[in-house]
Amino acid sequence: MNSGTSCEKDILERLTSGDSLVREQPIFPPTKDRRPKVIVLAGPTCCGKSALAMMLAEIISGEIVSADSIQVYRGMDIGTAKPSPRDRIKIPHHMIDIRDVWEDFNVVDYYHESKFCIDKIHAGGRMPIVVGGSGFYIHSLLYGPPSGPPSVPEVRQRLEEQFDRRGAEEMFERLRQLDLEYSKTITCHDRQKIIRALEIIEITGTKVSQFSWKHRMLPKNYDFRCWFLNRPKTTLYHRIEKRCDRMLAHGLLEEVSRLENMSLRENPSASQAIGYRQSLDFLNGSQDKEHYLEFVEEFKKASRRYAKRQLTWFRREPMFQWLDLDLHDPETAIDLMINDLDSR
Repeated sequence: MNSGTSCEKDILERLTSGDSLVREQPIFPPTKDRRPKVIVLAGPTCCGKSALAMMLAEIISGEIVSADSIQVYRGMDIGTAKPSPRDRIKIPHHMIDIRDVWEDFNVVDYYHESKFCIDKIHAGGRMPIVVGGSGFYIHSLLYGPPSGPPSVPEVRQRLEEQFDRRGAEEMFERLRQLDLEYSKTITCHDRQKIIRALEIIEITGTKVSQFSWKHRMLPKNYDFRCWFLNRPKTTLYHRIEKRCDRMLAHGLLEEVSRLENMSLRENPSASQAIGYRQSLDFLNGSQDKEHYLEFVEEFKKASRRYAKRQLTWFRREPMFQWLDLDLHDPETAIDLMINDLDSR
């Protein structure tokens, strides 16, 4: 990434940012609420969040803070629909390419590092625009990081051994029986989250979903203006399938093969990301035409399921205003957001 386009350079190297191509002053006046404002654009995968965020950022002197749990990894570009180098020069982007694929990154890391970026954007007189579909990461930014207990090594080791012996499906089914609400937000292949959830339940006797939602507090540090961007299911699924085809045409399998040589499989979160997990399975088996077609269908099916889980997650979140992008053109949507900024 260009050194003048991201405050991650300050996190890692403490370098100062260079000039930006966006306007120097925000166009909106201050309101009675003196807390610094933050726009949050959430929505299911492939709904058009990134394009709308770019347009909005140009108008209001904004900088984009990614809330994507996989875009943080260098080299995971095609499968995450990462913004192009050109877009990242035109509009500063943050929380992208801040870890190597073999490094750990979790929701607590996201909370602290994204807040650092937001504060620096405000200090420069610009508007932070948080963009992404990771409900867990956005939730941590709004309400603070998870309040679950610290890990207990003995319990964690026993659960990991059970996972290896019994398999993902059986352990996921156990989680479904214990905490159905939380299980709907993850996949049956997410080893790390399944084990952690079962560990929390065993240690505390409390469901993970209760830690995440029951005792949440209103945000204090920022005045969040939250929007959930959506499209009708038929339109959304068509867009998802077209994007999957583009990713494959642009070299997703080659990207995954290269990352596999960089220890992608050793990262339990990155290797289970949609598109990457299916690609690893395909590359590890017979690569004939029949299996390729099965791989493509599984990739698209997993992407559709992910969009459905995102919708489920954000339906429980009262801070978000929902906006159908099939009913509102980009200019109208942006006008609504700017008017909202000026109204309170």
